[in-house]
Amino acid sequence: MLRQQYSLEKLRSTLIPSNQWRPFPVAADRQAWSAVPTAVREAYLAEAAQKHGYAWPELPATLFMGYARKGNRSEYEAVYFQRRTTLFTLTIAEAIDGQGQYLDDIINGVWALCEESFWGLPAHNNNIHGYPLPDIDEPIVDLFAAETAAQLAWIAYLHRDALDKVSPVIVRRIQDEIRRRIHRPCQQRTDFWWMGYAGGALNNWTPWIVSNWLNCLLLVEDDQHLRATMIHKAITALDRFLDKHPSDGGCDEGPGYWGRAGASVFDCLELLFLASNGAINVYDQPLIKKLGEYFVKIHIADDWMVNFADAAARVGASPTLLYAFGQRVDSPDLRQMGLWASQRPIDAAARIPSSLRVLSGLFTFNEPYQAATTAIQAPYLRYAWLDVIEVLTARDQAGRSDGLFLAAKGGHNAESHNHNDVGSFIVYAKGRPLCVDAGVDTYSKKTFSGQRYDLWAMQSAYHSLLPVIDDVQQQPGGRFRASAVQATDNVQESSLSLDIASAYPPEAKIASWHRSITLVRGRGVRVVDDFALREPVKTITLRLLTPSLISEDAPGKFRLRTQALPNAGAAADGALTMSPALPMTTESLPMLPAGKLAGVWGDALQAMVFTWEAPPQTGRLETWITLA
Repeated sequence: MLRQQYSLEKLRSTLIPSNQWRPFPVAADRQAWSAVPTAVREAYLAEAAQKHGYAWPELPATLFMGYARKGNRSEYEAVYFQRRTTLFTLTIAEAIDGQGQYLDDIINGVWALCEESFWGLPAHNNNIHGYPLPDIDEPIVDLFAAETAAQLAWIAYLHRDALDKVSPVIVRRIQDEIRRRIHRPCQQRTDFWWMGYAGGALNNWTPWIVSNWLNCLLLVEDDQHLRATMIHKAITALDRFLDKHPSDGGCDEGPGYWGRAGASVFDCLELLFLASNGAINVYDQPLIKKLGEYFVKIHIADDWMVNFADAAARVGASPTLLYAFGQRVDSPDLRQMGLWASQRPIDAAARIPSSLRVLSGLFTFNEPYQAATTAIQAPYLRYAWLDVIEVLTARDQAGRSDGLFLAAKGGHNAESHNHNDVGSFIVYAKGRPLCVDAGVDTYSKKTFSGQRYDLWAMQSAYHSLLPVIDDVQQQPGGRFRASAVQATDNVQESSLSLDIASAYPPEAKIASWHRSITLVRGRGVRVVDDFALREPVKTITLRLLTPSLISEDAPGKFRLRTQALPNAGAAADGALTMSPALPMTTESLPMLPAGKLAGVWGDALQAMVFTWEAPPQTGRLETWITLA
């Protein structure tokens, strides 16, 4: 898409030199920064006031080694991200305020980051020797080494005048560190897997790192020949990601990762657009528009999103990012979603802030801030079918979040951030969770190891009535997939039908397991399982996860009642009937204290466990999920 259309020679003649590129006002432009919307000004200044005189926490070697020694990611990352979040808040606040009161705090933060041996995370410290500490002679370019570099590059861009008055060493140190840690390794190496030279699968790492690499090249590199050469290498990596991307625009990593997958593709394209005065422009490509509109298609209500794979059920949406994406690709739905998201409070302390996105929202696409007091609904699409990643979404009525919402998936069990969940589904009622995918708990060393599927949240046993046959579940791998997949939609119904037998190993003894998952508008969600087993089995066990309170009115008839969830959330009211009426017990699900799952579900999440003893070799199970 990019590397052929924009050759190295064309880049050299098209790109604005780094010393002339001024995409946004610098902090010394007081007229521009004084015009920042009041809500943004107040949010950042209020947050920064709490950080004035900030004592930058240390990142000792033993904390770094906590990952190698005990598999813990959280302890190091908590301090690591707090340093960067605080520095970003101070950076924007000083640009808004312009009085110099946060400048020393910024200098301390910049120096603290420059003194770190590795800008990445311990979990990404894949040096060739396997050392538990980073090797400064082998700089690794991971997600957050690149993210840190871009953050520092924008600090130098915004505040260079003020920093140089203190000491020219500060900006020079930033630039030297970026060249040493990012530019030289990316120039010299082709074995970073995210570059795509090895030909394997790519994921959010590629566009996310490339977007930050481009930030640094455009802002820091003053050798214009080298700058263009490296930008061509960067867009070649991005092209490899796009070449392999599902043509439906779907992100099999889920909506949280979309923010650094499809949305980072947009960051890359926007940087190239800005750095060439619009001469580098592929916004008219159908795939790019689909990448953006994916986020609209999987939106349920409020901040609840369809969360297959390692996705969180609640995902904050950047209003200016969505609006900007919508403007560039001419998507009314994306623009509308951006305006809708602007009605939420401004987050001046985001865990992983993006300088590009914030600056673009302030100075290029600031319409969401101007519309923040206007009552605007999200698009709430009636139906969407992503035919490559095999995800269906449907709701009772377009433009409204009341009624029922259904998401269902086919696919395979080698997806990025995979869960074994072929044939899984999610149901929300009146915009609240009723039958859910738990998501993923706080990452640890085990999450991305050979023990991944020892974690209950990754197993098919804990996904939406997927059968466990005599303790045999779905297995990970590309050959474990759905077959005979078909999506249909009409005024009355939206349905996904598939056979999930091939998602199981032979030991499951399944000849066929045909599942249809249907939203019958105005009535409910119907799940029908028609199965045939090759030989008799002892037990079929099926689990359905819900955050609602469970009561059994009669055999096969259950009432689900609302209860409070964290962060002002609430579970839905609903009802479930099953035929035949299988015995049901409940199972509490273990979660890490203060982990990701507890942050969404609190202690509310339970599994309804249905047990079918001595089932027939051929049979049917029909389940209805309805409003209360």
